[in-house]
Amino acid sequence: MLANVTKKLHFGRKTSNPVHGNMAKHFNLEKFMTLQTSRAIRIDQHGGPEQLKLVEVSVGDPGAGEVRIRHHAVGLNFIDVYQRSGLYPMAMPLQLGMEAAGVIEAVGAGVTHLQPGDRAAYASQPPGSYCDVRVMPAKSVCKLPDAISFETGAAMMLKGLTAQYLLKRTQPQGGLQPGDFVLFHAAAGGVGLIACQWAKAMGLQLIGTAGSDAKCALALANGAAFAINYSTEDFLARVKDITAGRGVKVVYDSVGKDTWDKSLDCLQPFGLMASFGNASGPVPPFAPGILGAKGSLYVTRQTLFTHIATRESTQAMADDLFAVVSSGQVNIHIDQRFPLEEVQQAHRDLEARKTTGCTVLTL
Repeated sequence: MLANVTKKLHFGRKTSNPVHGNMAKHFNLEKFMTLQTSRAIRIDQHGGPEQLKLVEVSVGDPGAGEVRIRHHAVGLNFIDVYQRSGLYPMAMPLQLGMEAAGVIEAVGAGVTHLQPGDRAAYASQPPGSYCDVRVMPAKSVCKLPDAISFETGAAMMLKGLTAQYLLKRTQPQGGLQPGDFVLFHAAAGGVGLIACQWAKAMGLQLIGTAGSDAKCALALANGAAFAINYSTEDFLARVKDITAGRGVKVVYDSVGKDTWDKSLDCLQPFGLMASFGNASGPVPPFAPGILGAKGSLYVTRQTLFTHIATRESTQAMADDLFAVVSSGQVNIHIDQRFPLEEVQQAHRDLEARKTTGCTVLTL
């Protein structure tokens, strides 16, 4: 792989970075590749937002099974914080970002579902969406319907597909039926606001938690049947009151350490505790025996990338998401926009829980 020297833009030191694309393996680069430059956000070590550096990288042509996509907008997600901080250890240097939307510039051999000029969006491994243009695996990139804007596409793919697999594919014993109670933590966040609307469309009684009265009002305005301000109320007591002591069939929890113990106590017998994030820190080890004592409970730790491991599952889930957004049953709230070069502040605001709904980086 031929290395290229990156240029320092607004912040960060001068370093080397490999050309993107399998064709960089060829010795005669000029014969086989079309080179262009792209701004990108990279870290050289784990740490705080100050580690985020704006650099310039060279991007080549896609290899077999790859596409080159020019982004129009990029999504910001909490997994980006986990990868930057080291909670999810990653090899360095790392170009961050898991979600974006734009236009396909070129496709590699074997790619049949996309063509140059197609509008497209994705939530995908490996990281690297914090940039103008990139080469990446094609299997998780989906054509974006004309009715959905690039900003909406960038904001909704990771969060919307997460809401889809939680509500449709991560269900308690016996499934979910209209009228069932579910508890959703961080209900005013990007995933939460999508889940509130989608749950209402499914006929579910979603009880949302949030950290302020304003965020609770936002959850209610987006379809939550009930909202609990966990900074001023005991959410366990309120859940028991709302459900007449029965509890909920499933808890969807992206908060982690701070909500775990009481969330288990919110569940009905045979209920499901579905963990999908660690915003307050990872859940400490616990003895499995407590699950029996609390009602023969089920516990699962889910991640989106298991669900979108194949082209077929990715497309099926994306089609479901596109349908509810296009129909108006789910609206994507983009409440914050930051230029790419202000990504440090975007991370600070996300970690400080100053954001609601979705955040996009503009290019």
